[in-house]
Amino acid sequence: MSDDGTGEAVDGDTFGVGVRVTESELRVVVQVPSDIDSGWTDPESFQGMVEQVLWDRLDQEETLRAIASANEPGETTMLGTVTLQPDGTVVDSSLEAPSLGE
Repeated sequence: MSDDGTGEAVDGDTFGVGVRVTESELRVVVQVPSDIDSGWTDPESFQGMVEQVLWDRLDQEETLRAIASANEPGETTMLGTVTLQPDGTVVDSSLEAPSLGE
């Protein structure tokens, strides 16, 4: 739970975000909490919101290049978390891109 700056508690669901390497592509993966808010009625909706927050905060091309160069198919690189409310409000995020060449 976070604070909205007025001292009021702001709830949200925290989703883990990563990129999985397959033989043919890189896929954004979203880890969904087991106690997700009932306000989320469409899984594609929150997955799309999480992905939008991801690419709003990280450089997509650079992030994907770093993941592709450092991982084998079947591996997943976790990039952090995004906390959202069902209306799409971003409560918090802790996303960090991997560096090239590390």
